[in-house]
Amino acid sequence: MGCSFSGLNALYDSVNNGGDAWINENRFRIVRQLGEGGFAYVYLVKELINDSAASGLANKLKDSSHVSEDGTYAMKKVLIQNNEQLELVREEIRVSSLFSHPNLLPLLDHAIISVKPTQETSWNHEAYLLFPVHMDGTLLDNAKVMKTKKEFYSTADVLQIFRQLCAGLKHMHSFDPPYAHNDVKPGNVLITHRKGQPPLAILMDFGSARPARKKITNRSEALQLQEWASEHCSAPFRAPELWDCPSQSDIDERTDIWSLGCTLYAIMYGVSPFEYALGESGGSLQLAIVNCQIKWPAGPKPPYPEAFHQFVSWMLQPQAAMRPRIDDIIIHVDKLIAKFSQ
Repeated sequence: MGCSFSGLNALYDSVNNGGDAWINENRFRIVRQLGEGGFAYVYLVKELINDSAASGLANKLKDSSHVSEDGTYAMKKVLIQNNEQLELVREEIRVSSLFSHPNLLPLLDHAIISVKPTQETSWNHEAYLLFPVHMDGTLLDNAKVMKTKKEFYSTADVLQIFRQLCAGLKHMHSFDPPYAHNDVKPGNVLITHRKGQPPLAILMDFGSARPARKKITNRSEALQLQEWASEHCSAPFRAPELWDCPSQSDIDERTDIWSLGCTLYAIMYGVSPFEYALGESGGSLQLAIVNCQIKWPAGPKPPYPEAFHQFVSWMLQPQAAMRPRIDDIIIHVDKLIAKFSQ
């Protein structure tokens, strides 16, 4: 199977016809597939511990809180077809390993192996990334279910979910230089329901995360950034400067603040504030975003406080320089929590 990135090995167990996977010295039984997208597949796996490897993953992890009580984890398998994709996966692993925060999904272990392409397969490497599993799904999954039931999060839960996302993002923005997530959206927020407590919210997927600050000095660089953003930043949550980048501009972590404002709206109403443009005849998502044309739908009864709408609008400033930074947002959300959680 060949030698892997950093000398790590991940091997399918041929005896079980691919039913088991090894990530380094730890063996996992594949229980079922949880999702897929592009050339990536996510599986629910259960660690298999035998006498010769009694220590298992628990002995390797620095943070014992990441050890699963029942031995289950989420394993992402990526089929890599060329060197460009290989570098992207290596960068995702490198960036994911930088962060350590309770509201950011930790990468527990990883391996990249080289494989020989066959007549049926076209990839030459496979990557295996291991994460804690959160079986309640994403904010997007929950929004779809809640929409069918005509349910909404309580005012208190909206604020608590959002506050946790802010905490995770602050960790990324506090690096020197700051990192931007670049794809904050409900589909990248894992939710875990807790009895008697607000849901736990964890930001995941650092495949688009990069150092946030970039100086654009000409049209070519502006177009390059727009092209990169079109591939890495989900359109309904993408900041205006990533749609139409000026030839002379300073891009910074406030691209995430725009996405965060869209996500607060989505926690309340289930969709991006600009998604309506996709369903309108002659509607343009880009125009709606660049012109910041927000529509406020009917919400719960009683409705969310007007202060929530003002909060969203504050983050959705078309000019990035006018947007607040994450520290300002956290001060404001804490004031709202104090006011509306009494």
